[in-house]
Amino acid sequence: MPLSSRSRGAALAVLSAGTLMIILDGTIVTVALPSIQHDLGFSQSALAWVVNAYLIAFAGLLLLSGRIGDLIGRRRVLIGGLAAFTAASLACGLADSAGLLIAARFVQGAAGAMVSAVSLGMVIALYPDPRGRGRAMGVYSFVQSAGGVLGLLAGGILTQAVTWHWIFFVNLPIGAGAALLSLRLLSDDRPASGSGSPVRGADAPGALLVTAALMLGVYTIVGTADHGWTSASTAVLGAVTLALLAGFLVRQARAAHPLMPLRLFRSRLVTGANLVQALMVAGGFGFQFMVTLYLQRVQGYDPLHIGLAIAPTGLVIGVMSLALSARLGARFGERAVLLPSLALFACGFLLLARVPAGHASYVGDILPATLVFGVAFGLAMPALMALGMSDATPADSGLISGVFNTAQQIGAALGLAVLAALASARTDRLTAAGHLLPAALTGGYHLAFLVAAGLLAVATVAAAVLLRAPVRRGAPAAVSGPRDSAAADGRSAEKISASRGNRPAAEPKDRRARA
Repeated sequence: MPLSSRSRGAALAVLSAGTLMIILDGTIVTVALPSIQHDLGFSQSALAWVVNAYLIAFAGLLLLSGRIGDLIGRRRVLIGGLAAFTAASLACGLADSAGLLIAARFVQGAAGAMVSAVSLGMVIALYPDPRGRGRAMGVYSFVQSAGGVLGLLAGGILTQAVTWHWIFFVNLPIGAGAALLSLRLLSDDRPASGSGSPVRGADAPGALLVTAALMLGVYTIVGTADHGWTSASTAVLGAVTLALLAGFLVRQARAAHPLMPLRLFRSRLVTGANLVQALMVAGGFGFQFMVTLYLQRVQGYDPLHIGLAIAPTGLVIGVMSLALSARLGARFGERAVLLPSLALFACGFLLLARVPAGHASYVGDILPATLVFGVAFGLAMPALMALGMSDATPADSGLISGVFNTAQQIGAALGLAVLAALASARTDRLTAAGHLLPAALTGGYHLAFLVAAGLLAVATVAAAVLLRAPVRRGAPAAVSGPRDSAAADGRSAEKISASRGNRPAAEPKDRRARA
């Protein structure tokens, strides 16, 4: 039955709370790593696996989780993921050994993939109207983009005020409450019993191939920090990853019930949005990571002050994504909002490429870049989500959501590995040439910021070329004034869906124009 506005708002709040918990946990651990290392006796190399174990499980299971949600019901997958994440958080908080913490973090990552893979598709289903969907995308993208910044702030406060155990314990009431409210507020979306057995669509061989490929690929990327990009280990693991991906694609082309129908990528919006997002996140993730290192290692900030220094980014993201993104998207179109936002994002990195090696003024050197990033990300992410999900149908929204999140995680892992490797190599060269450590570190970060700006520039060009609405037959080739590409593709999708019996036919032309 149709939901009231209040019920939709409550359901969106529950989905956002669960997603925020997942996003926070991806970064809240970062500032607590020194305390965790001291208490549990981690070696320096093993300490990275507190983050890597989570990342590998999360990225590797997103696609599979999204497809399972389409087959057995997204609410089931969401509640199961929330319950598992809550239990794993308790295990992390109680962990008294390095091995137990890493194992619990792996379970956290797997459960987080279940929640993230289906949440976006459920938000799309809650708001079928373009105006409401735009506002919902603003809320959801705020949670996704600002959650990482808030995680740094929360991690610093909890680690210094209490102990690192509480960065995991805070998940318990959030996860339990979100799971219980999901049962009450979210409708049961299991496929009808007459639609056939869900197992037929599971494609077990395809699931094994893609999960193994994604996990091994992320493992290979994060391993470059120890082995390097040109090592034999990286080459062998990379080759195996590519072979698994090739096997998966062959399987999807031939399987009667593929896990990921390749027809999805015939949509220019789906393909283009995922490519643009991977590039944007690959560059953008460097802001959070590299700025944190610069403030800590060059400027001497403690964890709490690092969180406070980056907090304005989260605040501006909130204002942009919650108050302005939907209005600007409705007025000018998502593509028209996305392109200048990506260009502005690149300008933020150019500002950071000028930070000094000596004492930096926060107001003059750091704050301008954090504000620019807040504006750029707060406008770009809602527009990109709306474009990427505009062709989704009820039958495949979970899968497309999983693909979208997978592209995000792969982009983050690859971008972070590349930027960190470039910064480290540049620092080593400057140190060998006789530069003092602060100057050598800053030189490495400058290079990383310039490369990140280049990635955002490429993302801008890719968005301009790929994220264009197809010209309808019989329509004029040029239209004066702003145009909403997502709305145009959405109308095409409505016509297709109407022919399948999923939704009523498109509205009359004059009503569409007013919308």
